[in-house]
Amino acid sequence: MRAIRQPEARRRPPRRRILVAGWFSFLDGEATAGDVLALRRVEDVLRRARSEYDVVWSPGFRAGALHLDDVRAEDYTHLVFVCGPLHGPQVEELHRRFAHCVRVAVGTSVVDPGSAAVAGFHRVLARDAPAAAPVEDLAARAPAVPVRPVVGVILTHGQHEYGPQRRHDEVARTVTGWLAGRDCARLELDTRLDAHDWRLSATPAQLLSVLARLDLVVTDRLHGLVLALRAGTPALAVDPVAGGAKVSAQARACGWPALIGAERLDGRLLERWWEWCLTSGRVAARQVRAEFLEGSAPDSADGLLTALDAPLGQPT
Repeated sequence: MRAIRQPEARRRPPRRRILVAGWFSFLDGEATAGDVLALRRVEDVLRRARSEYDVVWSPGFRAGALHLDDVRAEDYTHLVFVCGPLHGPQVEELHRRFAHCVRVAVGTSVVDPGSAAVAGFHRVLARDAPAAAPVEDLAARAPAVPVRPVVGVILTHGQHEYGPQRRHDEVARTVTGWLAGRDCARLELDTRLDAHDWRLSATPAQLLSVLARLDLVVTDRLHGLVLALRAGTPALAVDPVAGGAKVSAQARACGWPALIGAERLDGRLLERWWEWCLTSGRVAARQVRAEFLEGSAPDSADGLLTALDAPLGQPT
């Protein structure tokens, strides 16, 4: 009796699992804002398709995240490389390590189509390549991100005339360390003018134009405080001199409350005045600006002509 041949069981294709990488994944690579927004665009596409994926980050950029050294290549069926130029040994190493994977590059620049870094991909969905029409960068259509406060930071490490009362270095370390943890756009500024250094303003009008467009200024400088208020922008001021000096005096003269002394500086007070500056402080700063423009409050120049005409006597 002839044996009945059983039908062969159909082999199921392996479940698709994607590893997403880019220049932000390499130990000595870098993460630009454009790279990360391009990644967000790719993630949005994969999530909408309910695709299973992981993203690998450089430990130098994002500690605690998944790194290339943590990955088992055999756990993935596909490799997607996002953004940046396709070139160099780091990209070529991905081809060797993930040789069993389907490898796709998306939103990338192709400099040399014949290079191993480019030829190793099964598909290259380039943003620009020789003899091909360019397409929009992935960052252009990335999911919308919320607008964050734009904060000017004006600090000084000088003013040695205050001798042992100086707390400038400690103040700068505390303030910048705290600011690094804030979700805001930071802009380092200097009140010093220089017509030959493109990084600095050449005129007061240029600096005031920048200050007027900010949401907040964090400063330990007298003119950082005064010029921010003149521009109608709230200032979170720190006096870097123990016991208080010209920054504290100027805050009192301007009637500006958002001031912290060097001895009291901590994250709690910074947080308190930060929130005030971004809420009630906006109206208060505009009021101070209006008072400046009115010129109703006295300043030391009001007595200048009298001083010039006064008879010579003992210096005061």
